[in-house]
Formats: sequence, structure tokens, C-alpha cells
Amino acid sequence: MSRYRRSNATGATFFFTVVTHRRQTILTDEPLRAALRNAVRRVRTDMPFAIDAWVLLPDHLHCIWTLPPNDADFGLRWGRIKSLVTRTVAADYERAEWRNASRIARRESTIWQRRFWEHQIRDDADYAAHMDYVHFNPVKHGLVRSVADWPHSTFHRLVRAGVYAADWAGGDMSLPEYGFDE
Repeated sequence: MSRYRRSNATGATFFFTVVTHRRQTILTDEPLRAALRNAVRRVRTDMPFAIDAWVLLPDHLHCIWTLPPNDADFGLRWGRIKSLVTRTVAADYERAEWRNASRIARRESTIWQRRFWEHQIRDDADYAAHMDYVHFNPVKHGLVRSVADWPHSTFHRLVRAGVYAADWAGGDMSLPEYGFDE
């Protein structure tokens, strides 16, 4: 059995990748987006963290979080978020035919991949590179031609805050803002 070593640095900033089970293209569906948004909001109420960046793609998401001082438990946060989303949308998205003995024993849904990937941000250059990676990801995957064309991203919020130019990576701000632009 694999033993995963997770960072236990308190108050740190982390980059995450979370993927749907079998790369289902469901994350940008309105019911799942709403469930995810509500789950994140609920978890942040009980276990605060800052969302520095977020992009939601059809089969995965990337985000950057900064945890509060004296707190390193991003794993519990992700577990709760995934669980809340699953409970909310299971009737429409759970695939009984994909449930095997392992998934049943671990009480895992068929919505999420078992684990997530995290990287602790090391310095300002690493932070900037991951911020750009998060926001450029829809272009990288061929979903849009410019970053500003993807609605499920914190890019729009960061443009308003002056972090990014509206035309960064060839974009403009002509699309409506919705999704995880909080």
C-alpha cells in the first residue's frame, strides 16, 4: 500500500489539482458547480482558508489556497468538500455500475478521483507561476482561445483587483462573470 506524505506546514499556501472519477466531464454542469460553490462556502465557514486562485474545468479543477496560521489540514477540508458535493448531487451523478468493492469499503463516490494532488508553494516566483498556470489552464486544454473567455475562474476577480490585465494571455472582459468568481 502506498504511503503518501503530505505537508504539515501551518499557514502555508498550496496548489491543488482535484479530478473527477474516470475524468467525467461534469464539473462545469450547473448543479455540480452550485454544489461545489456551496460546499466550499460551508467548509470555509467552519475551517477558514483564503482562495487565491481557482479554475473549474469539465473534468478537473486547480486552485491555490492559503491556510490560516497554525493550521495545516487541507486534507480534511478537501474531504469535507468532496463529501458535501457528493451528498448534494449523488442522485444525478453517482454511477452505481462504477462502484467496486474498494470504493464501497472506503465509502467513495464515483464522482471524485480517490486522491488529490498538492504542491506547497515555495516562494513568490513559484506562486506567480502557479497563479498563471491556474488561469491559463482552459486555454491550454483548448476550451477557449483567451483566458478571459473562460467563465469558471478567479481570473475575472483578479482583473478587477488589478492583479492581471484584462487582456492577459489575449483576453478581453466581454463574457458574463459567474462560477467561482467570488
